Amino acid sequence: MPEQHELALWGLLSMVSLATYVWRATGVVIAARIKPNGRLSQWFTCVAYGMLAGLISRIMLMPVGILAHTPLVDRLVALGCGFALFVLCRRAMIPGVVGAVGVFMVLAALRGYGIL
Repeated sequence: MPEQHELALWGLLSMVSLATYVWRATGVVIAARIKPNGRLSQWFTCVAYGMLAGLISRIMLMPVGILAHTPLVDRLVALGCGFALFVLCRRAMIPGVVGAVGVFMVLAALRGYGIL
C-alpha cells in the first residue's frame, strides 16, 4: 500500500510539473512575438504605472497598521523628497526610495523625541 501511495505522489508531481512547464513554454513562444514598443505594450505600461500610482496614493492617504499613526504631513514630505531625488538623479529609483525612507525616518524620530 505505501508503494502505491508513493507512486501516486510521483505521478501527481509529474503532472503538476508538466502543466507548469507547458504554460511556461507557451509564454516563451508568445513573448518572442510581442513588440516591446507596440501599442499593446505601451497600454500595459500605462496600466502598470496607473496601478502603482494608485497604490502609492492609497498607502500615503489611507494607510493601515503602524503607518496610520504617523502624521499625513510626514508621509507627504517624505514622498515629495523622494520624488525630487528621483527626478534629480535622472529617474534612478534607488536614490528616490532611499531618500524618501531616510526623510521619513528622520521626521518620525524627531516627532518621537518631541522636537517636531
